[in-house]
Amino acid sequence: MLRLITLSGLLALMMLAMGCNQSTASTTHTQDDEVVSTHSANVSKGDAQQAPKPAYKTVEWIELMPKSDLDALLNPPDYLDEIEDGSLEDTMSNQVYNALTSANDDSYQQALISTNIIKEMVDQPIRIPGFIVPLEFDDQQNISQFFLVPYFGACIHMPPPPPNQMIYVTSSVGVSLTDLYEPFWITGILKSAMMENQLGTAAYSMQMTSIELYTEYPEE
Repeated sequence: MLRLITLSGLLALMMLAMGCNQSTASTTHTQDDEVVSTHSANVSKGDAQQAPKPAYKTVEWIELMPKSDLDALLNPPDYLDEIEDGSLEDTMSNQVYNALTSANDDSYQQALISTNIIKEMVDQPIRIPGFIVPLEFDDQQNISQFFLVPYFGACIHMPPPPPNQMIYVTSSVGVSLTDLYEPFWITGILKSAMMENQLGTAAYSMQMTSIELYTEYPEE
């Protein structure tokens, strides 16, 4: 199951990044300081101002990890096939298992917990699709801090992605989220900063400048 979880999650993030997710929704913009509604998420105009069109580059999640990590995840070791369903190893989170397995020094296990980043992506204005994992709320119960992850259920129903596949995002005014199933386009300046939480560890961070419901092809 460890192998299936990791590979299915990786496939999901690749499909989402390449526009294979068919979830679509419209975004309704209001004027001045009114709230911007995206069906299941509401953000103030301050966070949802449309960024300058030429400035933000749409990126895929796999662009945030070294090729060596991606190759390792796509070619898991044979010993994972020997893990029996329902066994201790099968039910443990992959990061705990990494610490106990005798093979924790192989490239696959290292890729699962890799904090290696792409330095060229740091300080770049990007737009990236993903799912929100709430971490902190403000006084109005809007989400002020969250992990952005490439597939639904990461950190909650499934083990977390590698740290270089998680972004710690902060919002100055907060996001009102009613449906964790909805993916979003998040825009901001990508930074390199480690953020560790009981739900996972992120090797990237971002101050969100805009949010919109995920559609197959974002407006450029």
